[in-house]
Amino acid sequence: MTIDEFASGAGRIVELIGVVVLILGALLACAACVRRLLRGAVFEEAYHSLRADLGRAILLGLEFLVIADIIGTVAVEPTLHNLGVLAVIVAIRTLLSFALELEVSGRWPWQKNEGRERRQ
Repeated sequence: MTIDEFASGAGRIVELIGVVVLILGALLACAACVRRLLRGAVFEEAYHSLRADLGRAILLGLEFLVIADIIGTVAVEPTLHNLGVLAVIVAIRTLLSFALELEVSGRWPWQKNEGRERRQ
């Protein structure tokens, strides 16, 4: 087995992990939302929790997909064209991650979480 074959296989495995994380995260978020509603939570609270849970699942899945893209582009086919495509993909996914982080936590990733600091 050559390094190219290994890197290509590793990239596919990490990509599959990313897809599984997205699907499982969505299913678990929906199950948690239904559980909240069955326990008597107000719909609006359950809905906001669902969105936050889905956002966290997407963020984690995106991280795995970025890793897979990096492996596939840099380790397998490091052409200038592929590196440019990787840069665009990573930029888009990074912007998506920032937007999702803002949606989930209500703050930018570089801002301190004052609530956590006070509890420690």
